[in-house]
Amino acid sequence: MRLLLFSVVSVLLLFGCGEDGRTGYGNLDLTEYSIPVTIQAPDSATVKAQSLSGLIDDVIISSDADRYAVQVLASSARTNDMARLKADQLDLVRDNRYFARIVEEEPQGFIFENKIDTTSVYGFRYIVYRGDREIVFQNSFDGVFTLPEARNMYQSVKPQDTK
Repeated sequence: MRLLLFSVVSVLLLFGCGEDGRTGYGNLDLTEYSIPVTIQAPDSATVKAQSLSGLIDDVIISSDADRYAVQVLASSARTNDMARLKADQLDLVRDNRYFARIVEEEPQGFIFENKIDTTSVYGFRYIVYRGDREIVFQNSFDGVFTLPEARNMYQSVKPQDTK
């Protein structure tokens, strides 16, 4: 009996190890949308791009089937100080009346929790400074995401190259 239990647990661990929720993801080069980075996105994702007043490039990458919705905003940077760029994003997130806490934090980004009544929803920001541009990746506002979903999107937007 112990051998059977051990075998079942081993098989489950084997299949679970290394799985990051991104099976079926591929490289998505955003250069054609004036954003010089490559990210990981679901193969089924659609991309919608627009320019806001010619000052901000706004790209939304989404896949309902994969619970993936990322917005990318690129504009001229006010500074090349990454700490300041991230602090500005932290201030924006903390100013939300539903803000609860920062869940994870790195030098270029963070995952946060908002609490609406008793429901926790999660989001993220990841900032890249490239050339003279500030590129902010964030969860799209048209979805409500769990922590694993937010973490998956956060990991997927970390640039895969250095164009």
